[in-house]
Amino acid sequence: MAVIEEILRKLQAGSLDLAGAFALALAENDASEMPVTQERSDLVVARLDRNRGARCGFPEFIYGAGKTVEELLKIIPQLHASKVNVLATRVKAAAGAVLQEHFPQGSYDERSGCFLWMQPDAELRGKAVILSAGTSDLPAALEAQMTLQACNCSTELIVDAGVAALHRLLKVLDKLQSADVVIAAAGMEGALPSVVAGLIKVPVIALPTSVGYGANLQGLTPMLAMLNSCASGVTVVNIDNGFGAACAAARIINAKY
Repeated sequence: MAVIEEILRKLQAGSLDLAGAFALALAENDASEMPVTQERSDLVVARLDRNRGARCGFPEFIYGAGKTVEELLKIIPQLHASKVNVLATRVKAAAGAVLQEHFPQGSYDERSGCFLWMQPDAELRGKAVILSAGTSDLPAALEAQMTLQACNCSTELIVDAGVAALHRLLKVLDKLQSADVVIAAAGMEGALPSVVAGLIKVPVIALPTSVGYGANLQGLTPMLAMLNSCASGVTVVNIDNGFGAACAAARIINAKY
């Protein structure tokens, strides 16, 4: 981090041009990557990016799908040792139980498949409200909530606020209006984000889920509905991608705070 600060000072002083600063920053990032190697071979299973927080506003996260428990057990403590919050997504229940046993300071949520280990001095900022149209949309909604927490953002999760019972949504309208950003997770026909965006002025991120009967097409129907929303300015992420929705929300909060 000190090297990056020195590069920025030289850039501000005019002793270094933009191209030179970019080249030095890339070199520093390469030098700071932490290789994680399997004990049984020389195979490098991960190259941990310690400077991602300075570049992007949130740390590197772990995509757990496809990784063995042994690999996760090696990556997680090294990432946590670099003083960032650790989030592993798409972790299956059996692996999550092992992680919980080895790292009791963290928490594993089976519904979302997320393992989260926060730094003890983490300070949360901003306010993101996550709306889950129904209980069945919770896996994606909880993934979004835990990702936002890993990004040091305050969250509130509101469950079962879909358009089938509009009065439930109207009862929490004040919370939506006072938030910095709202994530609306919905399957079925995917109408919730459009309704929400027509009622509030803060950014709305639409999170389509694969919840629904046949014509839901495993989330394709709500995703297309959200992309074709009559409410202007709605951001749409991929199907069941609570992680991506949260990262977009974190960028909005980072720009404000």
